[in-house]
Amino acid sequence: MGERAALFYSDDFLKYDFGRSHPLNPVRLLLTYTLMMEIGLFKAKGASIEKPEYATELDIMRVHTPRFIDAVKAAGEGNLPRSPITLSEFGLGYGDNPIFDGMYEASSLYVGASLKAARLIAEDKFDHAFNISGGLHHATENRASGFCIFNDPAIAIKFLREHFERVMYIDIDAHHGDGVQWIFYGDPSVLTVSLHESGDYLFPGTGRVNEIGEGKGKGYAVNVPLPRYTTDDPYLYAFRGVVPPLAAAFEPQVIVTQLGVDTHFSDPLTDLSLTTRAYNEIGEILHEIAHSICDGRWLGLGGGGYDMTVVPRAWSIFFGKMAGSDPPDEIPLTWVRFCEDTIHRRPPSRILDQEQVKKDPAIFEAVKEVVEEVKAMHRDFFG
Repeated sequence: MGERAALFYSDDFLKYDFGRSHPLNPVRLLLTYTLMMEIGLFKAKGASIEKPEYATELDIMRVHTPRFIDAVKAAGEGNLPRSPITLSEFGLGYGDNPIFDGMYEASSLYVGASLKAARLIAEDKFDHAFNISGGLHHATENRASGFCIFNDPAIAIKFLREHFERVMYIDIDAHHGDGVQWIFYGDPSVLTVSLHESGDYLFPGTGRVNEIGEGKGKGYAVNVPLPRYTTDDPYLYAFRGVVPPLAAAFEPQVIVTQLGVDTHFSDPLTDLSLTTRAYNEIGEILHEIAHSICDGRWLGLGGGGYDMTVVPRAWSIFFGKMAGSDPPDEIPLTWVRFCEDTIHRRPPSRILDQEQVKKDPAIFEAVKEVVEEVKAMHRDFFG
């Protein structure tokens, strides 16, 4: 059965480009879109491809300061000095966030896509919407961080709060969703939930269980830091044990999900060990939450993922859940060849991984301990 599901894509997404040697290669978005086309996800009744719109400066100011916005504009026009002061104050320069021409315009398109997706959900034009360019969850009000210039998830949530009383943000990226957490750290109307590789091992070094919010928002930030090499079974144990009970207790009117897939075993930047089979189950759970609690309202955003043969397959799984049309497991040879021509790598021939990642019982026990810590820290939700 088809559902009203929108996928946001434009070739202009490829202009958010930090350079050839940078791990965040926007070509992964083109590969994702073309795979979805090849396997027929847009043939499902109610599925649609939507064009993004640029966010206005007022849109971006829902979260970011005018001074930071001006700095991003100046950087993209070549008018911001490339100095240690620039890097420390605004997070712009060498390293994670190199300056590139048109940085403001490229970043505002990503924000605009997430905002348009949120608006179409608020207007009941679509049940589900997925902006694969979004999910840039590290940026703060006045600083770029971790490949993220503007924080489109937070901006979209601010918009949704103008229409709904309660928003639940679920972040499955391997990196802690720190920017979104801090922006809503004192806000009880936004429940932020992040499952991620422990900050003991991975950037940004935050996301511990005891980061629970402050003031009126105390208890409304939930973190599930996972040990390195966590595989499908312990991850899904944590996800099932935390996310659905929180959703049932909080009763959000819309869920916003950051669907970073750098949790995959082949990702070059992280140390979690999921397969695409885990994403299939995560997608089913999120879809169920959307329909059982939120009248179907589900805004999906992209995020991390640095193995470009994984991202298209994983995000096709998630959009398939949204469209009510699971993708065929076998990948068409035409896309395999397109992938080879584009990134000079041959992708797997199937959507669902065939590899079996070695399981470690000690990791499962460690994950169980983390889940118990989370439940103890948030007794108001878990009882």
